[in-house]
Amino acid sequence: MNRQDQKYAKYALVQEMMDTTDIVKSFDPKQTRKVACQIESVGRLLLTGEGSSRIFPAKNAIRKALTWGLKVGIFTDGSRQSALYDLARFAVFCASNSGRTKEVILLAKKLAEMGNDHCYGLSANKGTLLEEACKETFVLTCGWEQAVAATKSVIEQALFYESIMRHIAGSIDQLTCPKLAEKVETALTMPIDTDIIKTAAQAPTIYFAGYNDGVAEELTLKTNEITRKKSDFLEGTYAVHGIEEVMDPNDIVFVVDPIAAEEDKFQEVLVKGVGLKVVAIAARDTRFPTIRVPVAGDLNPYIYLSAGWNLLVEIGLALGINLDKPERARKVGNELIE
Repeated sequence: MNRQDQKYAKYALVQEMMDTTDIVKSFDPKQTRKVACQIESVGRLLLTGEGSSRIFPAKNAIRKALTWGLKVGIFTDGSRQSALYDLARFAVFCASNSGRTKEVILLAKKLAEMGNDHCYGLSANKGTLLEEACKETFVLTCGWEQAVAATKSVIEQALFYESIMRHIAGSIDQLTCPKLAEKVETALTMPIDTDIIKTAAQAPTIYFAGYNDGVAEELTLKTNEITRKKSDFLEGTYAVHGIEEVMDPNDIVFVVDPIAAEEDKFQEVLVKGVGLKVVAIAARDTRFPTIRVPVAGDLNPYIYLSAGWNLLVEIGLALGINLDKPERARKVGNELIE
């Protein structure tokens, strides 16, 4: 992507993706120190929300917490399902960029009514219904997005939760946002092989495979919103455990950060067996054609997501899509009106 080129610049989606660089650069990890202490004292945290407000922000935090062996248990589910749980001994973060998402607000109200003193809100707007329902609400700096597909807010939400995890883990100094911002910008603007874009644009279905950390899953959702193509998230080795029976040789699979020990199996089952194209998004060379991104250590998921956005914009433009205006998708999926 090139924000200076009118081909890209006319779309709010592209502008908001590129805004991510400044959002990351100016992110203040210190803002979550107090709430991190409160969450650590509770010992259990549920991260809830709908769609993009939950997928990458929550699952990235969970993967980090498990990898680092944190004593705080981190969980996620949608708000309706979460409302069925006994959350009396949980801290809960309710995320809604609009602050008007019905499912999220109703859960926050239920927690308030039952006397849960650790219900927090995370929104891109001030003075919302969500803020009224939560003990404390944190407002993102990214502001309201014009495009239907959420982008910069997703990264800021993820950084917010990650900073909480790092305060608890004692590794907050390792969250170097200016350096991360440079690599995010590189991933957003790097050229992508035109053959990859052409193949994806012609594919009946675009699959994303990879870790259950929200990256591949979020890109699956963005594929629907940005390219209007059918897409599916194949967690881990799901791609080689049965779904190959219904795959089309014209489909394409993007594997995010493939595990080296599994590359041979993907090659055997998908490339040789089905006859489709497999492309990796990775910070290293792989046996597949690879969209190679900068190395950012345990912050690489942010880079993979940014590179995926870059890819999807190119596919959407190749298809002649209006990137800002899906025909059916809405900015607020299910709005609570009072």
